[in-house]
Amino acid sequence: MGVGRFVYTPILPLMHAQAGLSAGAGADLATVNYMGYLVGALAGTFAPRLVRSSAVLRGCLLALVMSLGGMALTHSTVVWLLLRLVAGGFSAMIFVIAASSLLSHLRDHPAHLPGWAFGGVGAGIALSGLLVLVLRSIGTWQTAWWASAALAAVLTLAAWGLRPEPATVRSPAPKPGSRAGGPRTHRWFSALFVSYTLEGVGYIIAGTFLVAAINQTSPGWIGSGAWVLVGLAAIPSAALWAGLGRRWSRPDLLLAALGVQAVGIALPALVGGVAAALISAVLFGSTFIGVSTLALGAGAHLRFPRAVALLTAGYSVGQILGPLIASPLLRHGYHQALLLAALVVLAAALTAFLLRVGFPHTVPEAHTPRTGAEPSVAAGASSGPSSPEAGAAAEA
Repeated sequence: MGVGRFVYTPILPLMHAQAGLSAGAGADLATVNYMGYLVGALAGTFAPRLVRSSAVLRGCLLALVMSLGGMALTHSTVVWLLLRLVAGGFSAMIFVIAASSLLSHLRDHPAHLPGWAFGGVGAGIALSGLLVLVLRSIGTWQTAWWASAALAAVLTLAAWGLRPEPATVRSPAPKPGSRAGGPRTHRWFSALFVSYTLEGVGYIIAGTFLVAAINQTSPGWIGSGAWVLVGLAAIPSAALWAGLGRRWSRPDLLLAALGVQAVGIALPALVGGVAAALISAVLFGSTFIGVSTLALGAGAHLRFPRAVALLTAGYSVGQILGPLIASPLLRHGYHQALLLAALVVLAAALTAFLLRVGFPHTVPEAHTPRTGAEPSVAAGASSGPSSPEAGAAAEA
């Protein structure tokens, strides 16, 4: 899924240079992919039988591979739009099924294990970035798409035997009048929702255009190399941020992660050179999954009704809006878009600061029925995950 969703970022500069793709069309391709991802996540949410089907998982894996290979078969922007749209939907379904299986089978295991498993997204980013880096001097944009399809096919073979979440009996419905949250959590949840939606806007602008922006002021290999670093830094990030949560509160950590991410996004636009590009990659990669872990964990902690679903929806809408908002700035390159993204993430950090004012670190238990669909928290289908690691799903 990490390959299918994110390989577009390092291939984008090649498509600009060799396939005649305009900056605006590049932003459109990113937007439709995020739209497809939202649709796929909603399908997994409202059709839970899909999440428990090995046949659906395998069909989505194969379809994702074919959508990657199909990008190399045409020069039509319309076809590219359709392929990236369906790739987003298949990526979401794969992630929902995998995350549901993961959280189901690891429910009684140490909490850091799901965090490491979500690092598979980072591994996919690193592998795809390394692949494009190697192919830059010996192949074309078409070669890069074919190679990414081949890589996804190999990973599909490794994932073929994954067991989906088993069906379980639902718990009794809550009694009339029982509530999963209370009015006293509304003020903090509102700040969290705004902050996380802004993060969706800023993160996705950087996630889409970071490589192209770095390539504007650095040697060609630096951009793809930086994307490899983004993936490598993302692999342990969910587990590490969850570990820090044992010593510091989520509001403090969320503020810190957003601040670090804003600095990382702004660096390539403000400071040229290889060092700035590589530092930017590490800062960005080590925070974008961590922010999701922390934000969704905080939403679940507040016990606001359907907190994870609402936060995921806001984040997803932010991802769709991000490239559209940045598109008018792309006429003059990508640096202005990165500065915009950094400002938006900084605004998310300032909003997260409000969480620190009187945040209820202990929230009384409320009636929250446990159901077989609990692992679907990864898709925003539940009122809250049993651990913050479950929230990493939306970051993907």
